[in-house]
Amino acid sequence: MADITDIKSILYTEKTLALQEDGIVVVQTSPRMTKTGLKEVFREYFGIVPTRVNSLNQSGKTKRFRGVVGKQNNFKKFYVQLPEGAQIESLAV
Repeated sequence: MADITDIKSILYTEKTLALQEDGIVVVQTSPRMTKTGLKEVFREYFGIVPTRVNSLNQSGKTKRFRGVVGKQNNFKKFYVQLPEGAQIESLAV
């Protein structure tokens, strides 16, 4: 069962802000989130049914800190297309 706590953040970069003008929101989630789970979260918490959802698995980068090799967490990115004219007020920049 998907929950709002599985959404880690909304990504705000130059590329994602340009996509937001076209009605596409980029969401970073935990790797266990599914497309249907994300649609349920958007329907339940934001009152919007997405028209399209694309997903992308992102592997964590390997980093070195003071000679010790570590790895960042894996995450999943979703490109969520909102219906025409729909906006989420809490996500506005």
